[in-house]
Amino acid sequence: MLAQPSSGTTCLVSRRPSSTQVDQLRGLMQQLFRRFGALAADSTPCGVPLSMAHAHALMVTRARGELSQRELGAELRIDKSNVARLCARMVEAGHAAQRPCADDGRSRLLSLTERGQRLAREVEAASAARFGALLAALPAGRRGDVLDALHQLIGALDALPAASADERTSA
Repeated sequence: MLAQPSSGTTCLVSRRPSSTQVDQLRGLMQQLFRRFGALAADSTPCGVPLSMAHAHALMVTRARGELSQRELGAELRIDKSNVARLCARMVEAGHAAQRPCADDGRSRLLSLTERGQRLAREVEAASAARFGALLAALPAGRRGDVLDALHQLIGALDALPAASADERTSA
């Protein structure tokens, strides 16, 4: 099978990666998450004292405006009970407000408070600075390649079926 990468070159794409490639990808992704600080429970990789889920919820809600817990959960790829707990923590911290949805009384709508808006802007600024520094540490001529590779990984993730609970707990 032939593939056309964004650089315009044609290459052969195998349907099944080798076990060595799988091990390399797993190891590199694990190193990336660890070195970036993605596993810290109480701070973001850019140094903001929030969980990554809380920081991402702030950024998503700031960008999209009022949204339902279901929409936020879908965007963050977290289940219903975890998004409900996250929203409750955001409300408790004074970062968000919730109200029942007029169309569906079972659904809750989330919006940011002024305090949440300010914090979301701080998170955005810290994130932009951290990612700017990360890109600056790469050779200028390779930055586009890195971004292209990340786009391809995201596309591949989007094409995968959701992992089962058994698969999630065995990692």
